[in-house]
Amino acid sequence: MPARELALVLPAFDEAPRVGSVVAEWEATLAELAIDYSIHVYDDGSRDETPRVLAELAAARPRLGVVRQTNRGHGPTILRAYREARADWIAQADADGEIPAAAFAGLWRRRAEGDLLLGRREGRPQAPSRRAVSAAARATVRVLAGRAVTDVNVPFRLLRRSRLAPLLAELPDDLFAPNVALTALALARGLAVVEVPVPHVARRTDAGTLVSGRLARGAARALAETLALLYRSGGGA
Repeated sequence: MPARELALVLPAFDEAPRVGSVVAEWEATLAELAIDYSIHVYDDGSRDETPRVLAELAAARPRLGVVRQTNRGHGPTILRAYREARADWIAQADADGEIPAAAFAGLWRRRAEGDLLLGRREGRPQAPSRRAVSAAARATVRVLAGRAVTDVNVPFRLLRRSRLAPLLAELPDDLFAPNVALTALALARGLAVVEVPVPHVARRTDAGTLVSGRLARGAARALAETLALLYRSGGGA
């Protein structure tokens, strides 16, 4: 699709029951904000009916593009989507509707203030393990980048492409958590990073899928990758 004012990228994996309503919510929000937009759903090898649902949606929506790929993981999918977006601004959210599309208005209206605008999830219930991982991530990014934000890995963000494109070029293709690394790099390089409160809606029932051990391993990998990236790139230099 041609370059537009905003490209919204939505990574999706097995989201057949909800991706249609999420796309519709985003269309309504972006239309209300009078944005010239395109939506790009990246189907990361879904095993359910997501490909069929997306094909039907795209057939009726000229502003919707769908990319189907073999499973690469959430992080590499986001990174690919960022690099392929061609609009002045890039927004990212997940296709599960965890954060309502309507909350994007708060980020968009403050875009003149920042190069990277991040949602700060409020009302989000967290198990002790998640709270500990979040606190460790904030502290680590503060040490590595000299600055910190509340929600370094939030899947609800707005990027000024002209400022973030050079940082995207530095990220390895197989990065586990590119949003963490990108946030840390932006902070270290002195880019304007703005946090905007957004509501959190209960996700689909998956309480048992991310046990504390798996969560801790993923967080450790993300922070190790970010540390290596900042070291190679000279940190804030």
